[in-house]
Amino acid sequence: MCMSRSRIAAACAAVAWISAAVAQEGPNLGVAATPEEIAGWDISVAPDGDGLPQGSGTPSAGAAVFAVKCAACHGPQGEGLLNDRLAGGQGSLTSDRAVKTIGSYWPYATTIFDYVRRAMPYVQPHSLTNDEAYALTAHLLHINGIIGPNDVIDARTLPAIEMPNLENFVWDYPLAE
Repeated sequence: MCMSRSRIAAACAAVAWISAAVAQEGPNLGVAATPEEIAGWDISVAPDGDGLPQGSGTPSAGAAVFAVKCAACHGPQGEGLLNDRLAGGQGSLTSDRAVKTIGSYWPYATTIFDYVRRAMPYVQPHSLTNDEAYALTAHLLHINGIIGPNDVIDARTLPAIEMPNLENFVWDYPLAE
């Protein structure tokens, strides 16, 4: 299909006009985020624990939060229902039926906290308090046999937890020293 020269010229003129308008004023969509709004979502936690907030939690406190806010999607024991299985699977990664769970696959305990606080519960992300996120992390670590029933998780203890599958991750980029 051939376009006439006049249609090509009109299309080029339209693109040039839109580009000039965007360059001068922007697309005029939305508003700039305030520093307070940015700070509310600037919540990344590094594998070494940098960025972990104050707060703490235990497996028993996490079990109570899990029953109310997580079990409907992940099952009462983290066995998976509507969403992913969270517990079990240890030793399955080299089998034909690998089960990737927190206890069998994830390399860092801090990633659990970061993900839970940022994205869960699915229907209301970023709604958990720091204590609830620590408690859920403790519960998930406990049901995977990684910590004991009375262990307390906080910004000091969480980065010290060594996950069972950490050694099986191979990093293909230089790590900062």
